[in-house]
Parts: sequence; C-alpha cells; structure tokens
Amino acid sequence: MKLLENYSSLIGRILISAIFLTSGLSKISGYEATQGYMDAMGVPGALLPLVIIVEVLGALAIIVGFKTRITAFLLAGFSLVSAVLFHFNFDDQMQSIMFMKNLAIAGGFLFLVANGAGYVSIDNGMPKHS
Repeated sequence: MKLLENYSSLIGRILISAIFLTSGLSKISGYEATQGYMDAMGVPGALLPLVIIVEVLGALAIIVGFKTRITAFLLAGFSLVSAVLFHFNFDDQMQSIMFMKNLAIAGGFLFLVANGAGYVSIDNGMPKHS
C-alpha cells in the first residue's frame, strides 16, 4: 500500500500534465493555425509564445514536482481562463464538453495546490530508497 501511496502522486502529475505538454508542443508545429484561432477568438495571437511557455514549462514542472503548489495554482487559473475564452459556447456540445474538461483539470490542479507534489518530487527532495 505504501508503494501505491508513494507513486500515485507521480503518476497523477504525469497524467494531468500530459495534456499541457502535448498541447504546447503541438502549438509550436501548428504555430500559424493556432495564432489564427486565437485571433479569431478575440485573444491576441501575439500571446502565443507565452501560452507555449506556460504549457510546456508548467507541465514539466508539475511532472518533476518542482514548485508544484504555485505552478498548479497558475495552471488551474490558466485552465479556467482558457475555458471561458475558448469553450464558453454551450450551444455547441463539444465546446460544452471542453469547458467541463477544463474545469476538471483545474480541480485536479487545486488538489496539487492543497496536497503538494508527493513523495517522488523535487519539492520533496527526491527521496532515495534504502
């Protein structure tokens, strides 16, 4: 049971961060399309480099458990803002689902804010096995 307790937070951090890491990296390869989408939604496309940095570096910080509480707090806010800016059309079922997905992700990040990174993390000093 201790093994599950020790490693479930690491697995959880990887799973919740995967969407941000893959999304940030895909924005690099689809830069112009993403910038156009942002502009079409009323968000300045000039913010795209900042979005990529937040998604990629934020995901990596959560995965390794570095400054987890503050990073999770920022990514929860990012998820909520993204939900409102990009997925607030409840007449479109897919956008409604995406909105709820963002709320769930924000909730997961708030669990990290409350509980920290857990056993296997930089924040916890990367414990050594004896």
